[in-house]
Amino acid sequence: MKDIATMSIRHTRKPASTILIIGASRGLGLAMAAEFLKKGWNVVGTVQDGARTELHDLADEHPGRIEIATLDVTEPDQITALHDRLSGRGFDILFHNAGIANANPHQSAAEVSTEEFVHVMVVNALSPMRVVEGLQDLVPAGGLIGIMSSGQGSISNNEKGGAEVYRASKAALNQLMRCYAARHAGEPRALVLMAPGWIRTALGGPDAPFSVEEAIPKVVDVLLSQQGKPGLQFLDREGRTVPW
Repeated sequence: MKDIATMSIRHTRKPASTILIIGASRGLGLAMAAEFLKKGWNVVGTVQDGARTELHDLADEHPGRIEIATLDVTEPDQITALHDRLSGRGFDILFHNAGIANANPHQSAAEVSTEEFVHVMVVNALSPMRVVEGLQDLVPAGGLIGIMSSGQGSISNNEKGGAEVYRASKAALNQLMRCYAARHAGEPRALVLMAPGWIRTALGGPDAPFSVEEAIPKVVDVLLSQQGKPGLQFLDREGRTVPW
């Protein structure tokens, strides 16, 4: 009887939740993948090209729990191809992490080249929205769509300036996501713009005050806390609302 009961429990056990992380090859995206694995989730993560990454190493450590797909977020055709590959599947969370900064963050907007300004804007503001629009139907009504923003995208909190191009790209992202939320008002999906703080990564640099290990578990906990809460929130890693 005990064996039969055990078999019954196994057959009725709920399948593991799954997150789709856009930009998971390194840094914050990789750390998020590892943290969700710790919490029992399965992960589909994207990398920019076919080269081996730390995400591949993580997948080797967790057989059957990580699926890796290639995606350059600046190429709309690749977003469509990813959608086609994942068609028919459902993801509890879609989270867009991919982002860049301009090479010299001390340059003013007037000093940066037009090409570099456009590139940062395309990667940080336009591409996340193309991804969200292109993959949104893979997230069920009760799911969550999130994007890695930044506290530097807050216009209200900008009292010291600096990092002008990066700030502008994240402020543009926030505005576009608010437009998206307005077009989808009344829908049950949770929408989150995440401001993780200044973290020591290739993007954040060595002088950042917080490590990935300190920050990412909090980021993941905040995302999980927002499941089932419709509407758009701009939150930091402590779950506090960030001023727009």
